[in-house]
Amino acid sequence: MYSKIVTDVFFDLDHTLWDFEKNSALTFEKILSDHHIGIELNDFLKVYVPANFQFWKLYREEKITKEDLRYQRLKTVFDALNYVVSDATINQLSEDYIQYLSSYNHLIDGTVEILEYLKPRYKLHIITNGFEEVQNKKMSNAGIYKYFEHIINSEMAGVKKPNPVIFQLALERAKVSSKCSIMIGDSIEADVIGAQAMGFHTIHFNSHNDIPHDYCPIIHDLGEIKSYL
Repeated sequence: MYSKIVTDVFFDLDHTLWDFEKNSALTFEKILSDHHIGIELNDFLKVYVPANFQFWKLYREEKITKEDLRYQRLKTVFDALNYVVSDATINQLSEDYIQYLSSYNHLIDGTVEILEYLKPRYKLHIITNGFEEVQNKKMSNAGIYKYFEHIINSEMAGVKKPNPVIFQLALERAKVSSKCSIMIGDSIEADVIGAQAMGFHTIHFNSHNDIPHDYCPIIHDLGEIKSYL
């Protein structure tokens, strides 16, 4: 479908290639134990996962800082569970989370297979809203850094997806036009609508069971990319 016009494939990282939910859960399992936090992991995650999603949305919209994101997403959980934790402990948990998150290397099923398939055919790149200090470690430790020519992150661009500036920077770094580029990611707002506004082709990797839409092709398995590229 796109194979005759696309030369460059841009991927999101978290929730698209790197299994954020699994790796995050393993990280919390470690650091909650290390700090003797008496909350069951499942109880913690039940509150944390949606809270983190909402705080990331605020962060994308430039409504909170990186520091606010890292503190508030934890503070919200402890408050909701009526578990008293000092600010010093929250800040230490936040630091430990960032330190250990990239040490877990689970990828979304089919990641290596699809990258092996695409690499000989296209130039591959990453556009991520994640923090540079963490994202590069994630990719290196998971063994996928080698597949990508350019890795564009929001700190480098000074803005976050869906802001057009980060997509423009990615095109400039890759030296490619948007009409020859496709963006593949899990977020309708950040990856699909944001990229389309800059003229990218898009594929939505629906890893969150979002409701059907007409923005672009929707896939539920990375192997389905072969049907389009």
